[in-house]
Amino acid sequence: MMFRVVLAQFIASLVVAALAGAVAGLHAAISALLGALACSLPNGLFALNLALLGRVRPPRSSREGLAPGSPGIGVILIGEVCKVFLMVGLLALIVRSDKGVVWPALIFGVGAVLLIQPVALAWRQR
Repeated sequence: MMFRVVLAQFIASLVVAALAGAVAGLHAAISALLGALACSLPNGLFALNLALLGRVRPPRSSREGLAPGSPGIGVILIGEVCKVFLMVGLLALIVRSDKGVVWPALIFGVGAVLLIQPVALAWRQR
């Protein structure tokens, strides 16, 4: 299920870039795509890390409330913190390296990817 959410984020990245390109041109499309990918790539790496940890770690019966073989709460928390730092770092790198950033498109790309996550999770729970 994690990878379906990440796939939805990547699809939203492409859709937002296409919309920004249609409305404001190539620079806006690139800005929207870079902003969206700066948020969806760390989410994809986090999902991959959790999937790999779930397969590698042996199940422990002392962790109540967690499925056998799932990573612990500490691992998830550290992964979330790393994901946020990577996201902020990528956005800072985009802003510093691309002087022609179209700010509304960049913000729209980031917002669309961040908002598609709860929508994709709610859609799956139906």
